Amino acid sequence: MEARLVLEDGSLFKGSSRGARGEAWGEVVFNTSMTGYQEILTDPSYCGHILTMTFPLIGNYGINREDFESRRPFLRGFIAREFCQAPNNWRSVMTVEEYLKENNIIAMDDIDTRAITRRLREKGSMRGVITTEDTPFEMLLEKVRNIPGISEMDFIPEVTAPEMYTWENDGPQIVIMDLGLKLSIGRSLHNTGCRVTVVPASFTARDIMELKPAGVVLSNGPGDPQMAKGAIKAVQELAGQVPLLGICLGHQIIALALGGKTYKLKFGHRGANHPVKDLFRDKVYITSQNHGFTVDDDSLPKGLHVAQRNLNDGTVEGLQEEKLKIVSVQYHPEAFPGPMDSHYLFDLFLEYMKVS
Repeated sequence: MEARLVLEDGSLFKGSSRGARGEAWGEVVFNTSMTGYQEILTDPSYCGHILTMTFPLIGNYGINREDFESRRPFLRGFIAREFCQAPNNWRSVMTVEEYLKENNIIAMDDIDTRAITRRLREKGSMRGVITTEDTPFEMLLEKVRNIPGISEMDFIPEVTAPEMYTWENDGPQIVIMDLGLKLSIGRSLHNTGCRVTVVPASFTARDIMELKPAGVVLSNGPGDPQMAKGAIKAVQELAGQVPLLGICLGHQIIALALGGKTYKLKFGHRGANHPVKDLFRDKVYITSQNHGFTVDDDSLPKGLHVAQRNLNDGTVEGLQEEKLKIVSVQYHPEAFPGPMDSHYLFDLFLEYMKVS
């Protein structure tokens, strides 16, 4: 069955349907990772997006039961040059196509993903419609030009945990505000010996402090950070009371809560090999990233220092506020998928917890 992708600039791409039937819309973005497609598929930060993979073959080691990053995939559509129909891996239980159908995700391959990526790099991330239906092109184009932009929607209620849960341990308690949490963040903190409690994004600062945390983490998540009003307010009230760690969306929310600003990148950073320089340690790390917004360093208040920068475009990748015991990073230090260069950030956060 044929599938089509229509972008808001009028571009039309045709391919083969490899997932659910129907129609979906969202912001079309691309990811340059060569592996880790299962973790990418289940990263809640892709909620509201139609994702194009630049690596030409996706699915060669199948889907397993262990490497999911959330309870289900939240992206709107998935595009590859080719989906592997005969994966080879001892852990594989199904193909990517079978997983996409099972979770009602519209997907397509037999398509020039290089052309899609070049269009997005040239014009920026765009709204798009992916469909297996025979709707006329003119109607699809009108529809895509009338759908809301990514900054007009709040995706956090869709991806956050429906209720609080805990990973037991004997160490100090860390509370994670789930804004679209990748489970590997929780696993990484749990592996340090901490007791990890994950709470819904609707929790207030008072709700969180009643749990008597030694530290609070603001997780990754989807969308424009300025839409996360509740989380911004919570950080404003928590800052100075308890050490804070922000990751990706959580990093942006911390900046906004302390008086900074954010803005949308042309086509974002999504991949597993982004170089970041740690200005305090004079080291370069290779990082895994997935975000479409960044912090405006000129807007940062006194005391909130830029600790890391992206070496590709100079954007802010890390912040630190020693007096308030706050550290945040734009990328994913838990590195699933990706390198493990930046695990020291969890150690720094634990040090803040010890002296608080």
